[in-house]
Amino acid sequence: MKKNKIAILGLILLIVSSCSKVLDPYPNGDVSGDELWKYEEMVEGLIGRSYEYLTRNYDDNEGAYLDCATDNAVNTSTTGNIRRLAVGTLITSQDIFATYWTRDYKGLYQVNIFLKDRRGYNTRFMINERFDSLVRNRLQGEAFALRAWFEWDLLQKFGGKGISGQMLGFPIVLEPLSASASVNLSRDTYDECVKQILSDCDSAYKYLPIAHRDFLVPVVTDRVYAGSRYWGRMDGITTRAVKAMVYLTWASPRFNPGNDVSRWDSAAVNAKKVMDFKLKVDNISGGFNPVNAVSFLNPNFPGIVFAARYQDKNDVMERMFYPGGFLGNGVMGATQELVNAFPMATGYPIDDPANRGNYDPAKPYAGRDPRFYSNVFYNSATAVRATTTTVMYTFENFEGGKDAAGASSSNSRTNYHIKKFVYMGLNWSDASVSKQPHSKFFIRWAHMCLTFAEAANHVVGPTDLTRYGISAKTAIQYLRGRKTYDGANGISPVFPLAADAYLTEVAGLGETAFDGLVKNERRIETCFEGMRFFDLRRWTTDLTELNKSVHGATVVKNPDNSFTYNLNVEVEPRVYNSAYLPIPYSEILKMSTLEQNEGWAGWN
Repeated sequence: MKKNKIAILGLILLIVSSCSKVLDPYPNGDVSGDELWKYEEMVEGLIGRSYEYLTRNYDDNEGAYLDCATDNAVNTSTTGNIRRLAVGTLITSQDIFATYWTRDYKGLYQVNIFLKDRRGYNTRFMINERFDSLVRNRLQGEAFALRAWFEWDLLQKFGGKGISGQMLGFPIVLEPLSASASVNLSRDTYDECVKQILSDCDSAYKYLPIAHRDFLVPVVTDRVYAGSRYWGRMDGITTRAVKAMVYLTWASPRFNPGNDVSRWDSAAVNAKKVMDFKLKVDNISGGFNPVNAVSFLNPNFPGIVFAARYQDKNDVMERMFYPGGFLGNGVMGATQELVNAFPMATGYPIDDPANRGNYDPAKPYAGRDPRFYSNVFYNSATAVRATTTTVMYTFENFEGGKDAAGASSSNSRTNYHIKKFVYMGLNWSDASVSKQPHSKFFIRWAHMCLTFAEAANHVVGPTDLTRYGISAKTAIQYLRGRKTYDGANGISPVFPLAADAYLTEVAGLGETAFDGLVKNERRIETCFEGMRFFDLRRWTTDLTELNKSVHGATVVKNPDNSFTYNLNVEVEPRVYNSAYLPIPYSEILKMSTLEQNEGWAGWN
């Protein structure tokens, strides 16, 4: 592996020319270089500032919008850049991911200043030796963990097969460099990048507490410098979760052509560590409980493993998702493909050959899995005020209805609108509009259950209990057995685990069949979180699955007020010439050795 890599020229110039902006949170924004080390608050600020490079909600091109480049959703705007990506018309000047490349390297610059020559770790932060040790170890661990996080983000977004045919990652940067440095970077191999991320995770783990919880800090006076006051910062269990996600991608067919089973095993082992922590340590009174519904509006939701700093009470997601008729912007809509992925309330898919779930195409939204009602608004669905039975709005997605596709530029093109992340107590017609905080849950309990289930199944099949202590089937049972918010009375009934005959049936069919079920569970659990874009790519080895058209519904209201549904209306094609995102064109122009990913002709 190449050592002591150098930072990107454009990034270096940006940082050096605007040091005060990079060091904004410190008391004296004009302090930089060696002067920085005279002020322990500024040294600590290197790490605090790094968290500002993490997105804080789902309202961007790496969150909900990214699902519009998959078979989960369609962007309402036909001229938006995410839609251009999806239909194969994105040009260099419209690159919506270049900003993330720059952001990640800015974050790396910050943490590398702290880590270089252990100067951050050797800074004296507190007079009291014990307190100083708590602070120094936490900051050193956070620096390594954040470096792993930025590296993982770069690998997931920009890792891919170069035009040379080699699987490449990103240029590994382990040191901050001055503006006088000679710059012409090349990308390290994909495997080298994986190993660097894993190494940084392990380095972080040596310094960090397993989690930031008061009950894990027995000496009460230590809680001034440890414990729950650091909720939301990197901790030891988060590094295990990051390793699980890295291994899962590295084990997947696109990046593991030889099917090295040890990678699947490592993904399962690390995911299981996170699951065990949640179940056996965090499962305290008032803490984590696996049956509880996910609350995206609670920045302290116990199911969080790692989340962004929350944005205070706001209406960003509601504005995004509600249609124009309810004073929203309707920026995107769910596809029919996603709607079809939700099973029936009995657990059987809607296309079960024997129709054991009693799916009725004339009433396609009746009797579905409760998770469907938590994620999607459909024709005749109601927006019911939280904790009441008061109907605030009824969706009219039928032809001629106020929410139908084409009736307004603020209506979805698929005749489905999105409910996930929406606070059901918000109504802009109220005299006093009630809003809730929003944040992005980067890693949560469900993600680790899905990671474990997928990985363990590829190692020992669906039902083996001996290798990991639980089976892949058990991990999926946790998800299918949770409560879920229904938007009306708070929480819907628990999915009938004891009667989940379909899960048992598929688990009995073996690895391949169960893998299909896990992938579907992952799809519906993580919809609109920006994960499916990368899942589809790691699962496939060609472009066939990526280049399928997506569909919506048309609804006709009959004279007797019943409805007739056409659920196979093509809305938009998907056109990809590459399974990978492009390396930013501006960086390719700067560095002759920076290799572009295959399939991006004209971006070299």
